[in-house]
Parts: sequence; C-alpha cells; structure tokens
Amino acid sequence: MFALIDNEQITKHISGNKGITIGDVQYPRSIFTLWSEAERNAIGIYEITVDTTNKKDEAYYINTNVSYGVESNKAVGSYGTATAKALADANATDGDGVELDPVVVIEGLKTQHKRIIKQQASGLLTPTDWYILKATDVESYSVPSAITTFRANVRTKSNDMEVLIDACSTVDELATLYKYVNTGTEENPVMERPLGEFPEAV
Repeated sequence: MFALIDNEQITKHISGNKGITIGDVQYPRSIFTLWSEAERNAIGIYEITVDTTNKKDEAYYINTNVSYGVESNKAVGSYGTATAKALADANATDGDGVELDPVVVIEGLKTQHKRIIKQQASGLLTPTDWYILKATDVESYSVPSAITTFRANVRTKSNDMEVLIDACSTVDELATLYKYVNTGTEENPVMERPLGEFPEAV
C-alpha cells in the first residue's frame, strides 16, 4: 500500500496494482515495482509503514481501524488502543442501552471457550460410546477397564479446564492458558500449556 503526499498531507491511498496520474503526468503501474523508493518519493509517492505496536490478538481483543498520517514526510499507519472482548455473557441492548425483549444473550469468551472444551471432550468420548451401549444391552458384557478409565479421565480433564477458564479475571489470563512454554531444558524441551491436555485416545 502506498500514499500520495502533498504538503505533509495524505491526499490519496494507492494500491500499487495500476497506474496513477499526478497532475498532468500519467505514470504506469511499473513504478511500484521497478522504480526505487527514492524515485517514487520524488513524485510524492511513499510506501505506507504500519505500526502494529497497539495491535493485539483478535481472538481476545477488538482492534481499531488503522489511522493514517504523515510523520517526517513519511506515510504512517497506526492502531489505536484495542478493546478487550467481554469475558462474561451479557444481554444485548438497543441503541439507547435498553435490553432487548425477548432477551438476546451475547456470549462472552468464557462461554465460548468452555463450549469448545465440551466439544473436544465429546469428540474424544464418541468413538467409545458403543462400549457403553453394548454394556447396557448385553447383560454379560463389561466395559474394558482401560475404556472406563479413559472416559473418566476425559471428563475430569474437561471439568478441570472449565474451572481454569472460569477462574480468569482478564482476557490476558485466559490467553495465557493456551500459551505453550518450555518446562524442560533447552536440550530437552517440554512444551506445555497451563490449560493442560486431554488424555490420548485409547
């Protein structure tokens, strides 16, 4: 992305995929690939540099749109302060702040993440459901102990994960649950995350 600058003001944003007319001169698309930066700058075209310092993970934050300006005759884009997404559920409101009727619930991050945990647990349990069904239908059949233990461990881990999610008071705490860190050594790294992992399927 490029910008046309005149008198320290951005007068036009340019994609760089087609030619451009500046004043009475028409320039071909090739100026964006074949010309040097200095040559483009000489006719007022500058590549836009975007400062992403304030940009945060969109899974947990709502970022602002990029604001563009000129600094030292350079085109610069920057993000404003990101807003953390809500952790808890909330009732939707209209433009005046009055709750909708009927009530519409906007799910917070905790609810969303706990639903994913439940879905993952279900996905692990489903392949062994037939053992349980068979034990129900066939009186003489017993579910193998390895299957019983695995299913119990999945449910326990799922509950533990949800407790950790519920304990978060900020989105940064929630994000940290999913970040892998090396709990081993540089020679023998062990990558783990605070949220932990489900047991491996049997």
